[in-house]
Amino acid sequence: MGKLRLLKIALAATTLAATMAAAHAGNLKIESWRNDDADIWNSKIIPAFNKSHPDIKVEFAPTAPKEYNAALNARLAGGTAGDLITCRPFDASLELFNKGNLAPLNDLKGMANFSDVAKSAWTTDDGKTTFCLPMASVIHGFMYNKDALKKVGASEPKTMEEFYALLEKLKKDGTYVPLVLGTADQWESATMGFQNIGPNYWKGEEGRNALIKGTQKLTDAPYVATFKELAKWGPYLGSGYQAQTYPDSQNLFSLGKAAIYAAGSWDISTFRAQGNVPLGAFKAPPPAGQSDCYISDHTDIGIGLNAASKNAADARVFLDWMATSEFAEIFANSLPGFFPLSNAKITVKDDVAATFLSWRGECKSTIRNSYQILSRGTPNLENELWNVSAQVINAKMSPEDATKQLQAGLAKWYKPQQ
Repeated sequence: MGKLRLLKIALAATTLAATMAAAHAGNLKIESWRNDDADIWNSKIIPAFNKSHPDIKVEFAPTAPKEYNAALNARLAGGTAGDLITCRPFDASLELFNKGNLAPLNDLKGMANFSDVAKSAWTTDDGKTTFCLPMASVIHGFMYNKDALKKVGASEPKTMEEFYALLEKLKKDGTYVPLVLGTADQWESATMGFQNIGPNYWKGEEGRNALIKGTQKLTDAPYVATFKELAKWGPYLGSGYQAQTYPDSQNLFSLGKAAIYAAGSWDISTFRAQGNVPLGAFKAPPPAGQSDCYISDHTDIGIGLNAASKNAADARVFLDWMATSEFAEIFANSLPGFFPLSNAKITVKDDVAATFLSWRGECKSTIRNSYQILSRGTPNLENELWNVSAQVINAKMSPEDATKQLQAGLAKWYKPQQ
């Protein structure tokens, strides 16, 4: 009787294991922090993939942005993470690869559709291994309410001097909050403030690479000049901007109560969905007399393969499909303001997104200067930038003191800056 029972238990366990394996095979789960675009994945991207691969089922399972890193790390450690991992650029994803959480993708056929620049955000420091497929970049600039500029008889500013003249006109008119940027969450102050206008002062990649090499310091003139510009913004940001969160800023602009929004192109789809503001866009204006212009064209999002995935073969099929022009076309036009990084020839249909994209042909592109290498230590330069940028805008810290704090923090752990 005991032997028969053990045999039954063994058979049941074998059957259950086979059933679970069959249920799991062909099922892919995608980890992502982009919980705002789940509908696009479920209604457009995944159905398009399934037309040619009906046997591979894909689940898009996002986590709230602020919780993503910690939640993903916990699931990876516990062996419950999805098969495909949406990758933040540079150091955060490099750390996952170095821990063995992400598989190398050099042999992925679709990787041939991306340039070295596109892959740089997800490639090891020695340039030998790429561990995430590049998806999209975002571009910084300013969006504006066309009715607001029309109200004061103004056109898009071409220089920083014209930018402030426009803000003065809008402030004097009083109909609209001249400029939208809240400092409560801090990150916007650095991302849509410092990193938006700064490249025109530190000359994009030239300055960014000089910081990495240690031939330029954060106390140098370009960085002081950038903070001096941010220090001028406060009087134009409207009442209570110090307590204004990122969603507050989005709502203020989408409701037609503000004129100019310090922006990332990722906000285009939000404003298209939220309201009927007639949108225009202009790039960060350079100082008067400067012939070259620079834009923050930031490699923002990629996707990698969980090294522990039980469905690696199917996951690679999906990744190869994501390298095609079909995916690029769907992604670019379903999420206007996210610009695919593959070499696919696509047409961006949204006029404001097309405007952002056109700046690549007018200016030199760079990425956020804190993202590669310079935020690996403690204090973290990216987080420091959030704090000091908000304090400068709030008039709680001088531009000079801001740069001294940043430089002192970087020099604590980064040898080329010591």
